[in-house]
Amino acid sequence: MSLVLYHHPYSRAATVLWMLEELGMDAELKYVDFKTNAQKEPEFLALNPMGKLPVLVDKGAVITEVAAIGLYLADRYSLGNLAPSLSDLSRSQYLRWALFSPSVIEPALAAKAGNFEFRASAVGWGTSDAVVETMHHALSKGRYLLGEDFSMADVIFGGTLRFMLRFKMLEPAPRFEEYAALLAARPQLQRAEARNNALAEEHGLGK
Repeated sequence: MSLVLYHHPYSRAATVLWMLEELGMDAELKYVDFKTNAQKEPEFLALNPMGKLPVLVDKGAVITEVAAIGLYLADRYSLGNLAPSLSDLSRSQYLRWALFSPSVIEPALAAKAGNFEFRASAVGWGTSDAVVETMHHALSKGRYLLGEDFSMADVIFGGTLRFMLRFKMLEPAPRFEEYAALLAARPQLQRAEARNNALAEEHGLGK
């Protein structure tokens, strides 16, 4: 098996399982035990000095960060399907919203939840209100980020949105809930969640 995923059920590696389901692919899963701080062991740090999951290894190539993993997998294994082709102008929006998620949504809403103080002009994400407004704009073109076409950007952006709704870091606006429900209805996501839950049970992890 060419793909190896370093995984823990309660980490962002769960999103990579969804990506793999969308691709119809599998990976060897290597469980990283947070209780023993296995993610801080030298062997793991040699792959990702951040000591964070997920880490994906594809024939020796090491990829970290959820958005980078998703973009890599879609380009390598589903170009023209889950990733717009290089000549497709919709690729501009595909990249825009895929990268908006980790670079803008996550820090902005985390800062709001933690009541962090900062000058909006000094940070890349501005204000949380502007971020939420822009999320609405991103979802205004159709059912998905690219209109009627589902893409890997929806896994990245949608995974973040679903997390933020679940932990009440984002107000449950009707459009956000509609989009989250649309994603939740995908058999690929359902299979990924079932597998993740089974792995959590296998390793004796509580909810």
